[in-house]
Amino acid sequence: MNLKIISGSANPALAADIAARLHTGLTPRAIERFPDGELHVEIQETIRGQDVYLIQPTCSPVDEHLFELLLLADACRRAGAKQLTAVIPYFGYARQDRRAHGREPVSARLVADMIGCSGIQRVVTVDLHSRAVESAFSLPVEHLSAVPLLAGAVRPAINQNTVIVAPDLGAAKMAEHYANILNLPVASIHKTRISGEQVKVQRIIGDVRHKEVLLIDDMISTGGTIEKAIQALVEAGCSSSGIKVLASHGLLVGRAAERLADVGIERIYVSDSVPASKQSFLQLQVVSIAPLLFEAIHRLNENESLAKIIVPE
Repeated sequence: MNLKIISGSANPALAADIAARLHTGLTPRAIERFPDGELHVEIQETIRGQDVYLIQPTCSPVDEHLFELLLLADACRRAGAKQLTAVIPYFGYARQDRRAHGREPVSARLVADMIGCSGIQRVVTVDLHSRAVESAFSLPVEHLSAVPLLAGAVRPAINQNTVIVAPDLGAAKMAEHYANILNLPVASIHKTRISGEQVKVQRIIGDVRHKEVLLIDDMISTGGTIEKAIQALVEAGCSSSGIKVLASHGLLVGRAAERLADVGIERIYVSDSVPASKQSFLQLQVVSIAPLLFEAIHRLNENESLAKIIVPE
């Protein structure tokens, strides 16, 4: 098999799981820092002529993991990799795909350009915050979704009195995806973002009164959106017991765990796109996306179609 799996330091457990499913070990590599803080990487066995997959979510600390990915890619290119694919389960900077004000960078475009310059020839990612980020890349992007896996995990815990709620308009299409799989109605919340941590709920569209809530999003970062959404739903008369939250990416940074521990959530379902939070007072259920990424890598290596596992339009 002309296939090599190389893990960065962001989520080695996920990379090891994928490699095991492919019946190949992780290709050894060294990642270290010089005393002055410079990062140094080295691929420790030959990859010449191989189909190489770098597994590295760009989660916190985002800049360190991103630059590590770029250095690993350059090392692979110079070592003679025939095909180089970056598997980025969580893509940092995807929220910065446009300028909200006049004097800001379009960070997603800049990151995409750096990835292209590093020698990476293709990107595989999961549930981008905005599909518009694909247009920032000049190289192929395979966009997968953790929604079917998360829906399968929550299915035994829901009933027909459940409503799926999108916490903002950006999550509306994802809510429809869940609704099609689980055969449940959808409601949505209109919000205004005040800052990186603060949001204000404007109104709820849909019937949530006396309903159990399945609140979905592509990610939980600081928990501000989820916290305000649940408070608004409870005020609108939803059942205060049995609230469940599903998110493809459980970043859970800053005060997220503290916020979400006190709003009546029964369970939070997240994928392992990033390492799981170690906050013991959160009722987390982690769903592995290793089967999804294994299938994608296997098909790409065999030059087979990804049509059945790519997010439907």
